[in-house]
This record gives sequence, structure tokens and C-alpha cells, in this order.
Amino acid sequence: MKNLLDKATIIRLKEQRLSNRGVARELGIDKKTVNKYWNEYKDNLKELNETSDTAKISQIQENITSAPKYNSENRIRRKVTPEFLNALEKILEEEEKKIKTLGTNKQALTKQQIYELLKKQGFSLSYSTVVLEMKRIKSLGKECFIRQDYDFGEVKLVINSIVKRYYIDVLSSPTGNFRWCYLYDNCKKDVFLDSHVRFFEMIGGVWKEIVYDNMRNVVSKFIGKNEKELNEDLVKISLYYGFEINVTNAFSGNEKGYVEGSVKYLRNKIFAENYKFNSEEAAIEYMESQLMKLNEESKIKEEKKKLKPTKPPLEIADIRKSLVNKYSFVQIENNFYSVPEYLVGLTVTSKIYYNKILIYSNNELVCEHKKLDGVKQISANIRHYLKTLTCKPGALRNSYVLKSNPKLKSIFDKYYTNNPKKFIDIISKNKEKADVELEKILITNSGNLVENTRYKNNINSLTRTQTSMYNQIMIGVVNK
Repeated sequence: MKNLLDKATIIRLKEQRLSNRGVARELGIDKKTVNKYWNEYKDNLKELNETSDTAKISQIQENITSAPKYNSENRIRRKVTPEFLNALEKILEEEEKKIKTLGTNKQALTKQQIYELLKKQGFSLSYSTVVLEMKRIKSLGKECFIRQDYDFGEVKLVINSIVKRYYIDVLSSPTGNFRWCYLYDNCKKDVFLDSHVRFFEMIGGVWKEIVYDNMRNVVSKFIGKNEKELNEDLVKISLYYGFEINVTNAFSGNEKGYVEGSVKYLRNKIFAENYKFNSEEAAIEYMESQLMKLNEESKIKEEKKKLKPTKPPLEIADIRKSLVNKYSFVQIENNFYSVPEYLVGLTVTSKIYYNKILIYSNNELVCEHKKLDGVKQISANIRHYLKTLTCKPGALRNSYVLKSNPKLKSIFDKYYTNNPKKFIDIISKNKEKADVELEKILITNSGNLVENTRYKNNINSLTRTQTSMYNQIMIGVVNK
């Protein structure tokens, strides 16, 4: 495709009385091209000399000085085949479904990623052609975005067919071009600290200095214009591992570009194509495998030689005391967790981690719960109430402790509705077993119970029939 400079050169050489063949030889182009531009130029000059219309003169001047234009409307597209268009449309349709499912476009495939996917499918079009076809298919105008502010990178995943929001905490080394992240279900302080412990343990060393943004988990409050009060827990972890804390200046985006770019980079590279998983553990496992691939060309091995030796992982937990209420629950962060029933009215000690809660009595571990999100949620373990339920088996049917465990409730409703005492007795004898194993034992021991229940139901049905017949006979006798 010729530009304005090519057009000017052709006209200049023709004005020097070179032949079309001579100009074509000089510029290495076809002589038909030379003839086309020269004839157009002469025609424009002729019209310019013959008219006095101001508007027409302006149009002719535009024609002379404008760059060559090409009409590509009827051009045959040799590589943009129906097969290519179908493949591209399928990718774009999947992207639309993903954006609609997650409710965000932060994990959308980039144009480059779509281009690479098409190349893997055997299509050999140029990147610019792919982009043009994408624009044509989408036919979307410019979109206005509202700028958001997050301390963590937000990511949405489909876990077991349910859309869930997660956060990725990113730590990176610009010198070694190394990026690392971990997936969390919240962005609280304990998560922020946990990521440091995981990172140092994974690397096997500690940097002498770590640079942070002015996020809430780093700066507790600003004192004056430049002075900052650092988060006490961050100071503790820096004291343990022996690194210095360096906080960037406020409103200085140039000091933190690599880290913020790393958040977007990792979120896109890891979760743009794959965002559906059977479990949270599967998502984390996939993330870690992708991180290994992305960091294959980093210089972290050379950098590790200069790091300070790491220490045993620092235990990060918020310790507090709680009073056990009459329902054998303790309240922690507006949620409720069950403890063994003999602790009602006593005070217990809780170690609160970012993902679990350990509860102690007299320095002995009595139970463990997965930490709940939300407010006024309840985590209840039926093993904590076996003594009370043995004395009051009828209370089991409508108890929250049974309703809070859907699998146990399903087994109870199917096999043990008429014999809750048997249900409680089996759990009491197997309370040390894991939940999955306990469920199998309950189902296995329900066989004779189901037959007996059916037999009793048949007897009851027969008794009701006989009673009805007797009543009818007696009514007949009385009437006579």
C-alpha cells in the first residue's frame, strides 16, 4: 500500500519527464501504479484550472494533497474464511458468557490471547486482521469505566457451579522478574500477614527491604503530611523475619507500577481462560501450577543467593477469650461456633486464623471450625451435643445442629425419622470417625431399620383397617 510520500515521489519524477517504465524501475513498483497516480494528478490540475467555484477548488486541493485511498469493499478475503469466523465467534461468545457469569470483565481474554488461541487452532492470520474482525463482530462503542480502589486484586471464580468472589495478594521481585500470589476469600489483615509467611517459606529466604503501598494493612494512620504510623502487626512480622519496611510516597504511582501491573498480569494469565473449578482447593492447585510456568524465565534462583535465611513459619492468629452460652456456642466476629456441651457457662480461648478457628479449654484443644464469612452465621458439630441428645432424642428432628449439616439431615430423614435414638447411638459409637466415613456407617446400619419401619407401618395400616371394619359392623348392629 502506497502512502502520501510515494505519491509525491511519483509525481515529482514524472514532472522530470521520466517515462512510466523509468519511474517504476526507479521506485520498484508497477508501471500501472505510476500511470494511475500521474493521470489522477493531471486530471485534478486540469479541473483546477477550469473552475472558479471555491467549494470545488477546495475539494480538488484535498484530492491532490491527500494520501492514496483504496476501496477494499469488494476485495476477496483469502484467509478470513468461514471456518476462521466461526472459531472467532465461538471464542467471543464464550467470553460474553464468562463476563455475564462472573459479573466482571477483569478476567476477559486480551486480544493477544485470542490471537494466540486462534493460532493454536491452525489459523495463520495476522494480529491486525484478528483485531479488525473482533471489532466488526462486536460492533461496540466506547465504554465508560468507574475507577475503583482495591488493596488486593479481585477475581471471580465459578466453584462447583457457584460464582464466588476471591482476592489475590501479590508479592513480586522486580529485580528477579518474579511474581507470586495466593488466593483468599477476604482481604483482611490476617490474610495480608499470612501471605508474607507463605511467600517467605516458599522462597526459602527474606529480602532485606520490602516496599509497600499506603494501604490500610500497612499504614494505620497518617500523622501530618509525610509521617505515617505503621500497622503494629506488620511491624511484628518484620521484626521476626528481619526486613525493613519502606512505604511509597502518597499519590506517587510511579513508585508502585510494577506491583499493580503484576496484579493485572497474574489475574489475566491465570484466570482469564480457566475460571471454573470443582473446589477452592482445585483453583489454588491450578494457580500454583500456572505460577511455576510464568516464572520459568525469572532470575529468582540467582536472587535467592543474596537473601537473608528464613525462619520457621510465624504463627499468625488473633487470640481472645469467649464465654460459652447456654446453646454451647461461642461468638467470634459476629458468628457462632459450637463447642462440647460440658463447657456451657465456662470461658474458652480461641485462636483465630484467616481460614480456621481453634478453641482451647485449660490449654487443651477441644474443637476446630472452618472460619465463617458473613454475619450471624452458625457452625455446629453434632458431636458436641451427643449427651444431651441421648437424653432428649426427640429434640433432634427440628434442631439446628441437624439442619446445619445437609448430608446428615438427608440420611436422618430417609432412614431414621422414626428412630432418632438409633441415629444418635451410631454417631456416639463412631464420633471419632471423619464425616464421610460416619455417613457411610449410618447408611450401612440403616438396612434392618428400614425393613422394621416398613413392617411397623404395615401393621399400623392393617390395624387402622380392622378398626374401621369393626366400627362399620357395630354401626350396622346398632341401626338394626
